[in-house]
Amino acid sequence: MMGQIDKRLAELGITLPVAAKPVANYVPWVRTGNLVFISGQGPLEDGKVIWPGCLGIDVSLEDGAKSARLCGINVLAQLKDACGGDLDRVKRVVKLLGFVNAAPSFKDHPKVINGASDLMVEVFGDKGRHARSAVASPSLPMGISTEVEAIVEVE
Repeated sequence: MMGQIDKRLAELGITLPVAAKPVANYVPWVRTGNLVFISGQGPLEDGKVIWPGCLGIDVSLEDGAKSARLCGINVLAQLKDACGGDLDRVKRVVKLLGFVNAAPSFKDHPKVINGASDLMVEVFGDKGRHARSAVASPSLPMGISTEVEAIVEVE
């Protein structure tokens, strides 16, 4: 039986990938009490980096936002795994932390990470509204342009 959030994802045309395995010595998510902490997710699709590079040099603002959205989709895949496949267990997206691989002159980090933030609201409605930080980084793993991690309250 398809849950409400699965139906919403289908309406949005989003198919969640299988939750990615870690690329180093960490776990993709940790649950403690009613909180799930999701490790940073990159813009990976079928194991390949999408929109690699640096904002303000070789990645446009629009592609950066798409990259952050893809990170958000990968966050949702990890969250679904953490919830035993049932995203209806999500009570609230508490916080997102977004990293932007950016040139020193780039100033639109919040607009880039809106790609992930907007996704959470599209999927979860008011439960998707969250606190957030958008931080510049001089580089990110594997040359990715964005990375997003999350803290989510679940039932």
